[in-house]
Amino acid sequence: MKLKEFAKEIGLSPTTVSRALSGYPEVNEATRARVMEEAARLGYRPNINAVRLATGRAGAIGVVMTKAGDYQFSEFLSGMADRLSGEDIDILITPMAEHAPGDELQLYRRLAESRRVDAVVVHSPRPKDPRIALLHQLKLPFIVHGRSATEVPHAWLDIDNEGAVRRSTEHLLDLGHRRIALLNGRDGLTFTLDRLVGYKAALAERGIDYDPQLVTHGSFTDEIGFRFARSALEQRPRPTAFVAGSMMTALGVYRAARSRNLVIGQDISVIAHDDVFPYLTAENMAPSLSTTRSSIRAAGSRITDLLLQMLSGCQATDVKELWPVELILRETSRPVPKDAAE
Repeated sequence: MKLKEFAKEIGLSPTTVSRALSGYPEVNEATRARVMEEAARLGYRPNINAVRLATGRAGAIGVVMTKAGDYQFSEFLSGMADRLSGEDIDILITPMAEHAPGDELQLYRRLAESRRVDAVVVHSPRPKDPRIALLHQLKLPFIVHGRSATEVPHAWLDIDNEGAVRRSTEHLLDLGHRRIALLNGRDGLTFTLDRLVGYKAALAERGIDYDPQLVTHGSFTDEIGFRFARSALEQRPRPTAFVAGSMMTALGVYRAARSRNLVIGQDISVIAHDDVFPYLTAENMAPSLSTTRSSIRAAGSRITDLLLQMLSGCQATDVKELWPVELILRETSRPVPKDAAE
């Protein structure tokens, strides 16, 4: 069925039908809903190339994949794919092997000038992020996964990173721990800075001095978690608890504890940030892992939904979401052992 035939069948003009299917804001919701319902009933699907030619849209959302993308990136993309199912919109993944700010800026500029995408998602923002200023200048719609202090109006979705680490640290302090190690993300990123603020605030409230030797920054990998935890456990006095920035670094802590014949949940307590991965669940770890819980897959779905709203006319300045993070206690957060090394 062609557009004119479909429009005649439902008693609307081809222009109205085309605009309704393309998400133009001037089409009211009742008309849009009617067109979508009739299209589903009659099995009508618009010619994608014709729609893109008529609307000037590329029909794609861009995502830059850096070297550090790893397992979290795939979960985020799964969330995007969930939301885009049936939308006739693609995801354009542009890889970047090395994290060089100048090269990345050039990449975003090329995406905008090529008109291959209608919008982009910006990951791992910094407090003063040049990508945000550039995309605003290029007038390419975008949303930030995280937050930035960049003085440019922009859409964002973030979790309460400061509150998550603060609550984890406070809980361990309540259990009597005083030497608590933090395995944080890469230095200089907004979420990493927020988590450090939460950690320091929890310690300061109890009158405990901040010890930089108990904090490390790096990518969320099992190996980095293992190396730091093993080194920290060689300190005297050693830490009795760890706050891990991810499930993967928590695995490294488990491995380091075993290498020193220490038992997680008895000799060492651990709380990690849990991104709710289907192939690595906190409940099934031995012992089960206490976590602050947030789904990166859900974030990918919601960010995509917000981008679609922006492409339909929603203002970027109206898109600001801060998600709370739940603390879930399991077997790895226990009172400090009485015979802990002092």
